[in-house]
Amino acid sequence: MKKKEETQPVGAAEGGRRPTVAAPTGRGGKGRFSSQRKAEAVLRLLRGEELDALSRELGVMAATLAGWKEAFLAAGQAGLKSREPDLRDEENARLKQLLGDREMRLEIHRQAAKLRGYELPFIPGKRK
Repeated sequence: MKKKEETQPVGAAEGGRRPTVAAPTGRGGKGRFSSQRKAEAVLRLLRGEELDALSRELGVMAATLAGWKEAFLAAGQAGLKSREPDLRDEENARLKQLLGDREMRLEIHRQAAKLRGYELPFIPGKRK
């Protein structure tokens, strides 16, 4: 009796790998997750769904889901760290406006001097 020939996948040589197949995309399939889908998964975890069950359903490792949850909570915590504006903020805004006005005036003077046929020398760090 002759042995049946064993067939190998197309493109696979002895000891080689099989070609990769593209992961299905879509709502229930594996593949890349958008930030919205990740947020939905994290919210499901926060509402009390089991990590293992959700991991199996979405086809994502439990460690990945846990990482998304930690990142989600850290970003939310950072968003809550705001402070009330104080006198320093008002002073900074005033000084920035003053500096912007001075820069604009200086640029106007430079353009006027250029139109008159001469340029103002600018030597960094040296004042007259």
